[in-house]
Amino acid sequence: MHKVYTIFSEILKLCPRYQFDRAVERYQGDRYVKTFSAWQQYITILYSQITLKDSLRDIETGLSSHTARWYHLGFTSIHRSTLSDANTKRDYRIFEDTFYHLLGRCRDLTPKHRFRFKNPLYTIDATTIDLCLAVFPWAKFRTTKGAIKMHCLYDHSGALPTFLTITDGKKHDVRVVKENTFPLSPDSIVSVDKAYIDYKWLYSLAEQGVWFVTRAKSNIDYAVTGQHPVSGKGVISDETIALSGSLTKENYPEQLRLIRYFDEERKKTLTFLTNNFKLAATTIARIYKSRWQIELFFKWIKQNLKIKSFLGTSKNAVLTQIWIAMCYYLLLTYIKYQTKYGFSLLQLSRVIREMLFERKTLIDILTLNPKCLLVARSESLQGALF
Repeated sequence: MHKVYTIFSEILKLCPRYQFDRAVERYQGDRYVKTFSAWQQYITILYSQITLKDSLRDIETGLSSHTARWYHLGFTSIHRSTLSDANTKRDYRIFEDTFYHLLGRCRDLTPKHRFRFKNPLYTIDATTIDLCLAVFPWAKFRTTKGAIKMHCLYDHSGALPTFLTITDGKKHDVRVVKENTFPLSPDSIVSVDKAYIDYKWLYSLAEQGVWFVTRAKSNIDYAVTGQHPVSGKGVISDETIALSGSLTKENYPEQLRLIRYFDEERKKTLTFLTNNFKLAATTIARIYKSRWQIELFFKWIKQNLKIKSFLGTSKNAVLTQIWIAMCYYLLLTYIKYQTKYGFSLLQLSRVIREMLFERKTLIDILTLNPKCLLVARSESLQGALF
């Protein structure tokens, strides 16, 4: 029989199947499983992410309408009860490992950040995903509210989430960075907001050869030990300081740089704290401003991936859905940079959603202007009639 290759099958070819199977074996994902394998679960949840399905019934109905094209995807059948059981019981770490293997592929393709310096540039931040406490009792955040937190190390080269960890909503951001080893190489630059100011942790970054940029707290206790020439638009002062507080001085015994900068856009004076004495004061200000890219990333995934409404209520089901959602984000990124797609990531996701089961190749649809999608779909339907 003639094989039918669809856009969905092309996307699945980009997944690291060998590493996926190794992860399944490592976490015994297919032990005692006869019909609905880990790979089939991955395909099903990935389908729900691409098509933005809201429920198990929607997924079952949507996939059932494409039964004739299942054989090239490795499907045998799809039942919502089977999917629900898999989401609850099969270890989510299978999909977490898959995410990091996909990440390795993406990092070889992504463009560099837009600053002149060559240091790797990162931002660390977290976003809260609200949950209903009555439905998700394990995610208690406040008395009547549930939530989980996604903590992210964001690489400005290619807008990639290079490290993710998910905790309950009550866990403070500083505790997470102190308890986890974020993959920051020496000579890299990381920007964080004031919530991450813990001088002991900041000093540990300095000892690793990592530069940090943050906002100074208003009650910072310090003594000025030197001055830098004030240069650059908006720079009010540029000082070398030593912390004066008994505990802070013990936690960070070396000198720091304190920059006061007037932000013309916000009409506000900002005070930056860094251990980098080489870059210009205006560059330090721009580095901190670029931190807002991670906020745009969080906004994008919340608006365009299914990580705010969930297909299951157990912790394992929630984490499974989040990790596969992030896998899809990396697949979109990989396709965009590999093919040099000229439109936005959002437009790419819309194109794939519309053409998911069409008998075309990725190159066929990515060379189309988005306005031509309806024509392409009608041509495919006409071909299917004959």
